[in-house]
Amino acid sequence: MSAKDAYHNTVKAALQKDGWRITHDPLILELSSGRLEIDLGAEDLVAAQRDGAQIAVEIKSFLAPSLISEFHGALGQFLNYRVALKLKEPNRVLYLAVPIKVYRNFFTGELAQLSIAEYQVKLLIFDPEQVEVAEWIG
Repeated sequence: MSAKDAYHNTVKAALQKDGWRITHDPLILELSSGRLEIDLGAEDLVAAQRDGAQIAVEIKSFLAPSLISEFHGALGQFLNYRVALKLKEPNRVLYLAVPIKVYRNFFTGELAQLSIAEYQVKLLIFDPEQVEVAEWIG
C-alpha cells in the first residue's frame, strides 16, 4: 500500500461534508502489469443532484519545493489512472484534488491551464483550513 498524501483525511472529510459516501480508501485497480491505488473512491449520497455519480479522487498536496516537477508527476499519474479506470470502472470519473492555495498560485498559470485543457483534467479544489470542497472544475 502506498503512503497517504498529507491531505488525505482532509479531502476525505471534505467530500463527506459535500454529500459523498467514501466507498474505497484506496480504490484498487488490478491490471496484468500491476496494481494501481487511487486515493479515494466515492459515490453521491444525493442521487438527484449528481445522478448517482461515482468518482475517484487522486489527492496531491504540492508540498515539495518544485511545483512544476510535482505537476509533471501528478499529471502523468492522473492520465495513467484515467486509462485504467476506463478499462476497469468506466462509469467512475477521475478528479485531481489540489489545495486552493496551490490552485490559485500555480494551476491558474499558463502551463497548468494549457495542460488541463489539453488533457481534460477534472479538478477538485479543496480548502484544507475549512475542510471543505471549494470548487469542482471540469
